[in-house]
Amino acid sequence: MPHTRDDSSPTSSAGSPDSYETPALADLQRLIWFRGGSDNHVDQVWPNIYLGDAWAARCKTTLQSLNITHILNAADGPYSINTGARYYKDLQIEYFGVEAFDDPSFDLSIFFYDAANFIGKALNTSGGKVFVHCAMGVSRSASLVLAFLMIHKNMTLVDALKTVGSHRNICPNTGFLSQLRDLDIKLNEERKGNRESAGKEL
Repeated sequence: MPHTRDDSSPTSSAGSPDSYETPALADLQRLIWFRGGSDNHVDQVWPNIYLGDAWAARCKTTLQSLNITHILNAADGPYSINTGARYYKDLQIEYFGVEAFDDPSFDLSIFFYDAANFIGKALNTSGGKVFVHCAMGVSRSASLVLAFLMIHKNMTLVDALKTVGSHRNICPNTGFLSQLRDLDIKLNEERKGNRESAGKEL
């Protein structure tokens, strides 16, 4: 009997990791449509990781009330959310800007590891809380948070989408989702290779 995937619950990494296969792009998009998160200016989507929009990025009182220590702006630059480190100089906030455009043809993947490492460094700082934002907090910034969970927390893309999507309504554009899918395939192959080499050593 051929194995059929239950699209309502794609294989999670908590199950049998050997059987996980990256779903097709259409299946990943369907996963995003069944959302139960919020549409707030800012939401905590993982312990000490906050995802939000430009309004929250510019509202220093909001950032102070959340005790934000690090900011990752995924819409940096003069034609986007032009805050920059100087804007936060009175808040003792460490700033990292990514000049990305919310366009399916834009290659966001070149920033996946740098952004993930910045978020990881923020969380490893004593009392560290990181706010990741773009204009709306649904595509560019959400994609970088998903990449962090995949790279640093060993999550599959399916698990990362479910985790973030349960707290905030996100919608990475088709190009970004495809780039995250490529990352998922690469990381999954690495995990399988590591398990196989560990098995040979036993």
